[in-house]
Amino acid sequence: MIANETFRAKQVNENQCNMCMPLGGVIAFKGIEGAMVLVHGSQGCSTYMRLANVEHFNEPVDIASSALNEKQTIFGGEPNLHKAMDNVLRVYRPKVLGIVTTCLSETIGDDVKGMVQKYQNARPDCQVDFIPVSTPSYAGSHSEGFWAATKAVVQHYASLLEKHQGINIIVPHISPADIREIKRMLVLMGIEHTLIPDYSMTLDRPFGGRYQKIPSGGTPTRSIERMGGASATIQFGRTCPANISPGAFLEGEFGVPLYNLPLPIGLESTDLFLKTLRELTGRTVPESLTLERGWLLDAMADSHKYNAEGLPAVYGEPELVYAFTTLCAENGAFPAVVASGTQISRLKDLIAPLFPEDEQPELIGEADFASIEEACVRSGVNIAIGHSGGKVLTERQGIPLVRVGYPINDRVGGQRILSAGYAGTLAFLDRFTNTLLESKYGTYRQRKKQELFEKGGK
Repeated sequence: MIANETFRAKQVNENQCNMCMPLGGVIAFKGIEGAMVLVHGSQGCSTYMRLANVEHFNEPVDIASSALNEKQTIFGGEPNLHKAMDNVLRVYRPKVLGIVTTCLSETIGDDVKGMVQKYQNARPDCQVDFIPVSTPSYAGSHSEGFWAATKAVVQHYASLLEKHQGINIIVPHISPADIREIKRMLVLMGIEHTLIPDYSMTLDRPFGGRYQKIPSGGTPTRSIERMGGASATIQFGRTCPANISPGAFLEGEFGVPLYNLPLPIGLESTDLFLKTLRELTGRTVPESLTLERGWLLDAMADSHKYNAEGLPAVYGEPELVYAFTTLCAENGAFPAVVASGTQISRLKDLIAPLFPEDEQPELIGEADFASIEEACVRSGVNIAIGHSGGKVLTERQGIPLVRVGYPINDRVGGQRILSAGYAGTLAFLDRFTNTLLESKYGTYRQRKKQELFEKGGK
């Protein structure tokens, strides 16, 4: 049985549910130590990305631009790109320069890899690592851009220098708080690992009082070089297409076994993550994590009777959507609407087995908020889970929103939202249940009054 899927016949996107592809590439590069990012496109592209990141992370986020305009649209953007690279190297002195393309540079046919090679040939003493990535937004959303840039970094550095017992951990676009939680679990189990991309410090820094052009933190390039010799790769990428999968590249190129797991959000998925770590390393799960699992189970028992009244809509990036859909399912809240701004062929195959054949959610691929709102009204949705774009569901339909994912631009603390691991799942479950209760008791008297009037006061 295939889940019910809505196909959009219209050609106009009304209030999109996703961000652009190069933006995902920018965030991935921010998780590499000593890296700076250059957007080969118009000033508007990089300004939009800076604004989106600053609003979400509440940190200064520098993104360079080659500033293409009408002239370069006709004659090509090579001089602008080379000038921008000169400026970035002079001002920022990066170890790594990620170069992401845009719709404009791809449409006019700029050979960015060739341009970068030409730049390097003219400067043989330059010690900077240049990593160009093709990220036109008509080829995907920020989710695909994130995976493509991460794979490009791994492709650039990984080699088979030596075999070792460490494990590669590849994360999708999640919050810095979630990255820190996954790292904490690995440290508690005493597991040697390389986590990529790690923007938990570069995009969520402790107050330091002084602006840093390139913040400290990020995955060290010397650690990425060793990924080809690791004993295994755990990639949280069940929805990641194979052609942009960093884990699939490591397996195909160096024979590193790939364990493609769901994000450790929810009881079952976190159990699977720890079980896989235990089997791969022989390490035991420490008592502190066992206690956290017990507290989560207790919370699930406490809130189950309330969650059964929830009929959520889950939307956002495919990997997060799958994680929160399974979390809802294991807590008794049937997700009536499941949507993503990107293509969902893999997500569709993962969602269908979670529910009975006669009780499938409505799936919407390449969704905008007009189509999500229509589906919510049609299905009687009473709570939504996703990023700030879903605030229109609250404004227009009174559907309360539990904020997770990216971007969170109408609240503070988007970078600190914790959902991973037992502790993160418990924190989310409390937020979800209390939002349901707040909505229920906030409208309880009005609903009872309305019912009384409809019965003629009897």
